[in-house]
Amino acid sequence: MARIDYDEDEDELNGDGTAPDWRRRLLTWTLAAIGLGLGFLIPYTLYLNHQVSERFGQLRWQVPTRVFARPLQLAPGVAMDAQTLKTELAAASYREDGGKRPGTYQHDGARWVIANRGFRDVDGDVAPSRVEVTLSGGRVASLRDAGSRKAAKSVRLDPARIATLYGQSQEERQLVRIEEVPELLVTGLQAVEDRDFAHHHGIDLSGMLRAAFVNVRSGEARQGGSTLTQQLARSGILGIGREQTFSRKFNEILFALLIEARYDKRSILEAYLNQVYLGQRGSQEIRGVAAGAEFWFGRELGDLSTAQVAMLIGMVKGPSAYDPRRHPEAARARRDLVLAKMHGSEPALIDDAEYARARKAPLGVTDAPGSTSANPFPAYVDLVRRQLVRDYPADVLQGAGLRVMTGMSPAAQAYAEGAVTRTLKSLEGRKRPPLQAGLVVTDVDNGDVLAVVGSRQFRQPGFNRAIEAQRPVGSLLKPFVYMLALASPDQWSLASWVDDSPVTVTLGNGKRWSPGNSDGRSHGTVRLIDALSQSYNQATVRLGMAVQPQRVAMLLDKLAGIKAEPNPSLILGAVDQSPYAMAQLYQFLASGGEIQPLHLVRGVLDRDGRMLKRYDKEPGPAQPGDAIAVRLISTALQRTVTNGTAHQLVRDGLGRLDAAGKTGTSNDGRDSWFAGWTGDYLAVVWVGNDQNEMTGLYGATGAMRVWSGLFSRLPSSPLKVGGEGLDWQWVVQSSSTDASCPGARRFPFAKGYAPPYQSCVYAEPEALPEEDQGGGWRSWFGLDRKAPQDPAKQVPEQPAPPPPSQEQP
Repeated sequence: MARIDYDEDEDELNGDGTAPDWRRRLLTWTLAAIGLGLGFLIPYTLYLNHQVSERFGQLRWQVPTRVFARPLQLAPGVAMDAQTLKTELAAASYREDGGKRPGTYQHDGARWVIANRGFRDVDGDVAPSRVEVTLSGGRVASLRDAGSRKAAKSVRLDPARIATLYGQSQEERQLVRIEEVPELLVTGLQAVEDRDFAHHHGIDLSGMLRAAFVNVRSGEARQGGSTLTQQLARSGILGIGREQTFSRKFNEILFALLIEARYDKRSILEAYLNQVYLGQRGSQEIRGVAAGAEFWFGRELGDLSTAQVAMLIGMVKGPSAYDPRRHPEAARARRDLVLAKMHGSEPALIDDAEYARARKAPLGVTDAPGSTSANPFPAYVDLVRRQLVRDYPADVLQGAGLRVMTGMSPAAQAYAEGAVTRTLKSLEGRKRPPLQAGLVVTDVDNGDVLAVVGSRQFRQPGFNRAIEAQRPVGSLLKPFVYMLALASPDQWSLASWVDDSPVTVTLGNGKRWSPGNSDGRSHGTVRLIDALSQSYNQATVRLGMAVQPQRVAMLLDKLAGIKAEPNPSLILGAVDQSPYAMAQLYQFLASGGEIQPLHLVRGVLDRDGRMLKRYDKEPGPAQPGDAIAVRLISTALQRTVTNGTAHQLVRDGLGRLDAAGKTGTSNDGRDSWFAGWTGDYLAVVWVGNDQNEMTGLYGATGAMRVWSGLFSRLPSSPLKVGGEGLDWQWVVQSSSTDASCPGARRFPFAKGYAPPYQSCVYAEPEALPEEDQGGGWRSWFGLDRKAPQDPAKQVPEQPAPPPPSQEQP
């Protein structure tokens, strides 16, 4: 048989008919590479699959905890003016835009139309509504449903977000369900970023080949051709960095394929909408379309216009490059490109008319980021954290997606900050050291803390003087000494006489204490109401020793948890406390005798709106005896404002409030205090120097000026002291008599304890405090009396050791 000659090269076969060595080596290497590849790829894919299951499956985002102010409640008769209403609406991101869409309002003079967004509060859901509010005379004159025109009893407007508590990731995010996202945003995003999203399995091969060609030609990774699924994988949710490398792209593809294999398109798209990166504020990332809408436009997703939807979609490509605040022209060009794609898609997402209208629309971004910005109220939020720390560890509170509902009033906070700024600026110089302030405003009805100022640098976190500044409180304690006396109506009344001559008390260590009055004078025998309203030290010490310092210390502990040594100097305020502690103490008086623990947090909701804990419990009613004693003290402290150490408030035009208040000054004028309340609010103010230097300020010339500045703007109802349990009588000397008797003065007594009646005796008129005496016949009836001297023009205080506080009348 003839041999077939293949004419092979000698390298093609070995002599024994086997393949040459290089082929065997190539085959071996190929098989080894495949084995090694599979050995690496299979475990690596299993590892990535586990990552998908752990991270994507559980949606383990750190959602910030949001802190909200209280809902603004409007009802006929509520104190309110136009500026305050506008301040409250602006804080809650309402826009003056017709009052038809939720989150907008319109006003024409006294008539306001407000479209309220629906929201969830501590007591349940509040439905969206449109109301017509009419203001008149500093009050809500009427309230109607804007549609039906029927009168409404009250309405609550959705609250402002005042702070955000972030976890470690510092990401601003608001989780939304896909059905809560406008359809145009969902379809428009796919039309622009991934037209084949509904059909591919995680990657777009044609797009990847196109991107690979560009990358090979340029020698570097410049183009991605990524699907929405790939963008989700790279965005950080699965731990892939943002750097443009081929290894990153490889991981991204594997992740995308695994995500598509495990989850349906709806879940993937919802995750993308909550994760997409849409901007940056400092170290804070803006994540998700809901947070993006609020950050850029100050709106909720449902309130976005077509042009704003297009702008949001356009920024997905590059929030920095298309930042509408910094690069408005680039942003507009990108927005118009998105609009063109939405208009030209099949089918068209917007019609011709809407396309033309949207292109003409302004960018619509806010001048500054909305409530996603950093915490602007560090002092208030500091106290919020302190209240919550008992129930929520830091790692639970931050990044847990909770909704913390507080009692803050944005208007009260703004007015308090403004009053501190204006007053301290006016007091600067005059050889005074640098001044600081602490302030707390509360609601007299329920103990809500409405405003907190911890520093004149309001936006800077740090030393919170509202709670951490422990300073001698001075005469702020005197009303509680007098209240203890009045709690024994068979012994004391506001008409009782008390001696204001020099007094000496022997202390426990054998030393003698002889405090004097701040004006350096004695005033003889005076009525108890005058001793309190004029803040006479000598009379107060005599009264305090009669009721016993131990009882004063016990009362402070019971009402506010204040621990104080029961020394005689406690009677004149020789105890260091904070404005917050004094607000808690005075809340007892302002509330009419109720034990009301102050609280900043009204309640905490979880991320699904379920109530976790409620703090704003209804206080118990005042005990009858407490209520009567408090009414008597309130009447005396109203006199402090009209004719006593706080009379400047009347000159400031605040006499209409019938406020009750007490000035306080520590030894050597180092600390200036004022506590006062109206029918709605209590405010306690401290002004002083951090190094405890002398300021030269009395309570009336420092802290009370801040209080006046606050209430000159904050709408409030007058204080009306109830008459239940009281018996008002005209008195001469120590007897009840007729109103027509010369020198008769009218006093309230605990019912059943008025002095015995005596017919009119024509005697010399009762000697009133010198500063309170008037002239002519009107003084016989307590009318037209001369106002006390300006505290700033009176004799400075003369300190008397030990250092009790003394008050300048």
